[in-house]
Amino acid sequence: TSNYSSEMLRRALIHPARRLAVPSNVIMRASTNSSGDSSLPHNFKKIKSPPMVYISGEEMTNYVSMLILDKWIRPYVDISSWEFFDMSCKHRDETDDKVLKDAVAAGKRICSIFKEPTITPSALQVKEMGLKKGLPSPNGLMRRGWKGITISRDTIHIDGVKLGYDRPVLFERHAIGGEYGAGWRQVGAGRLVTTFFPDDGSSPVLCDDRVLSDDDNVVVTYHNPLDNVEDLAHHFFTRCLEANVVPYVVTKKTVFKWQEPFWVIMKTVFDKHYKQKYIASNIMPDGKLNHLISDAATMQIIRWTNGGFGMAAHNYDGDMLTDEVAQVHRSPGFITSNLIGKTDDGRWIKEFEASHGTVTDLWLAHLRGEKTSLNPLGITEAMMGAMNHAASLWGTEQEMARFTNTLRTALHNTFRYGQGTTDMAGEAGLTTEEFIDKVAWRMGRYFAKKVEEEGLEDKTLVPDLSFRRNYNVDKDALASMFQEYDQNNDGSIGLDDLEKMLAKLGVAPMLDPMKRGSASSDHVSTKAVLAEEAAAEAKEST
Repeated sequence: TSNYSSEMLRRALIHPARRLAVPSNVIMRASTNSSGDSSLPHNFKKIKSPPMVYISGEEMTNYVSMLILDKWIRPYVDISSWEFFDMSCKHRDETDDKVLKDAVAAGKRICSIFKEPTITPSALQVKEMGLKKGLPSPNGLMRRGWKGITISRDTIHIDGVKLGYDRPVLFERHAIGGEYGAGWRQVGAGRLVTTFFPDDGSSPVLCDDRVLSDDDNVVVTYHNPLDNVEDLAHHFFTRCLEANVVPYVVTKKTVFKWQEPFWVIMKTVFDKHYKQKYIASNIMPDGKLNHLISDAATMQIIRWTNGGFGMAAHNYDGDMLTDEVAQVHRSPGFITSNLIGKTDDGRWIKEFEASHGTVTDLWLAHLRGEKTSLNPLGITEAMMGAMNHAASLWGTEQEMARFTNTLRTALHNTFRYGQGTTDMAGEAGLTTEEFIDKVAWRMGRYFAKKVEEEGLEDKTLVPDLSFRRNYNVDKDALASMFQEYDQNNDGSIGLDDLEKMLAKLGVAPMLDPMKRGSASSDHVSTKAVLAEEAAAEAKEST
């Protein structure tokens, strides 16, 4: 059956020690060259990688990850110290999720983790896969086990290729608390009392007491832990300073007063430890940390396409806003997703993964024997991030950086030469396997110190947005919108009409009369931000 074929192929790809025979009805397109370019010097010495945890998933991203390991990593890096964990639904089911607990324990010990996209099975998938029971998302246990502080999600940029934002956009999403851990009940009319009982045995604290007059209600209880917000603040402000981008703290504290402590902690850390550094670097000459209400942040993410900013937010707001960042910057495949935690003795735990899922539609196409074209940029950035962090823990970061920088250059140049996957090059784009092979070939040449025979043109490549698989613009609706502003029915819109249309959509570029330096020249001024917030707060208070 197709389920059996899928499972057998997945197992065959996980790790050499567990390879199985591939069923004859499943087409494998991995090419024969698995060692990069054969012109490597005979005395080439592999880099010895420090220990790292590798969590494998399933479907198309597992298949591509195995190709990356075989063709881009193993020829140059000794990964014998890596610890592999099979996080497929079938294996989690077979081990009663012991594999998840083992992976979390290993991650806490080793502190550097790469994770492929995984599946949290729906009720239908539980039945189709023949699982004993449903499985929770592994992310919850990982975040708790690694004392998750923040999920860093940043834009990925390719020199010479125009994506969404011109400069980096950094985002910190509080990794715990909020709606995701909420308890809830559907109840009728009555009285609802929320009481806190302190661990120290002191008197209970009444948090809320209200009357529910409706006959049908949903009651939700959740909390936002604050102990690690100071760590989040240090991580965020340090990264923004190093990247030369302007930091913003995002909350809805104008209405949700319980979000005020998050802002207070962030601002206290900034003023005490970073204010003078930002003034000296000219990123923020006035030294004032900006706050954005979440409503304003949704609009600025669309407007500030020059990039050069960072945002930090609560768990749910961060989840939603980073999805918006991903769409502006082309797709989730072009932003990172890194969970940052800490050990009991203060070491940073970092888990790196792609921001997209297992890409089921391409996997099914692959199983049908069809050609596919999956862009592995996000997966590769995550793998390189984990390798670099592992090396930093063992003091070998310079040696590892030489490898990852070479891999990144080979990967980026392949896109720049117009040899990308179809999401970047259209119908002329390479298949999944062809792209992997082309980058492997280019890596071999770089490590052999051979000069490219192709010359890079001094121009920026701008991939058409219509190349994306999820491109689904309603052409009829677009035509109606155009005709509304094409007053002369001559097939063109003047500058004034264009201004009206963009202003109506809320995406018109905004004036910035108080530029604060090169790092923030494309952002609204401090005064404008504060004025916008004041107006919003006044509106909400009424």
